[in-house]
Amino acid sequence: MATTRISTALPPNIDITKAALAYGEHMLPKLNRQLQDETLITRQRALNALCDVLHNPEHVSAALKVGMAKSLRKLLSDEDGTVRWKSTEVLFICSNHAIGRDSILEFDLVEPIASLFDDKHDEARLMAQRAIESVSHTVTGARGIVDANLIGKLVEKLKTENDEIKELVLDTLHYCMKVDTDQALEAGGMEVFTSLLAHKTWEIRGKAARDIMDISFPLNGKKRAVKCGCIKELVKLLTDENFNVRSQAAGALMSIAITTEGKKASIKEGAVEALMELLRMDDGSDVKLNVIKVNTLASVRLLTVKAITMLAEDPEGRLKLSEIVPLLQQIKSSGGPMMQKVATTAVNVITWKP
Repeated sequence: MATTRISTALPPNIDITKAALAYGEHMLPKLNRQLQDETLITRQRALNALCDVLHNPEHVSAALKVGMAKSLRKLLSDEDGTVRWKSTEVLFICSNHAIGRDSILEFDLVEPIASLFDDKHDEARLMAQRAIESVSHTVTGARGIVDANLIGKLVEKLKTENDEIKELVLDTLHYCMKVDTDQALEAGGMEVFTSLLAHKTWEIRGKAARDIMDISFPLNGKKRAVKCGCIKELVKLLTDENFNVRSQAAGALMSIAITTEGKKASIKEGAVEALMELLRMDDGSDVKLNVIKVNTLASVRLLTVKAITMLAEDPEGRLKLSEIVPLLQQIKSSGGPMMQKVATTAVNVITWKP
């Protein structure tokens, strides 16, 4: 005979890890009060609920109005690791919206977030780096990170962090160096980027080469690149299996070779021969397989031709590059407007007679 049993399980639509949400306009004020609660589980549940709620930009704006930024700032230094992790995750979600990025700067949250770069919990460090990387996408955000003197700390993190965080740091530095390169140079950024050119993953190799191109725009960066042996490693990457890495390496060489010292060092390391070989490559099947994930052959060629133009300004480089003038003429006739322009310039420089 069947008997009635009273279940102790919660209904399937109730999540015990999240706070119960109030209705309408009372939702965010209640969550803000729960963030300030002395009970640990209450704070954790409120943060979990916020991670869902704040995906809506309207809720981000409303949360700021009820003073949630002040509450989150305090929670970034909470004794509990989960609270610190979830607090940075909430701020990362906010940073995906323009109003959230502006608020992080307005309420001076950049440095409190950066204080978690050294947190013992991997999740907290990861979310802190994600939030800072998202803020750096705008010029004002990158300027805020530079003004907070975080560049040196970010460069140091490239030496010790795991690969996932290294990629985020390289992206953050990429945006910040568009605003200021001095701090990165002073922190030894060129040497650290050079050491990452031989990394096992193509994503980090490509981003390291891209950051070398960024840091090489000022004259001091070009000199440092020659001095630390960066050019030799970049030339090796011109034959990398990944098209994106080849493209970024060619761009970095282009930037370094603007100076006479950079031209001669590049030619000495065999950059002319490597660039010519890269220009001759036309394996369409490889491009089709990689077109979604990396740059196309056209973009690789564009930076390659620009680098060739730089090296052709040196007499030795001009002599070696004279054999690829027919190929450049062919590229000029079949390429788009930008490619036609750079190919024409390259031909004019190579065929120039004193």
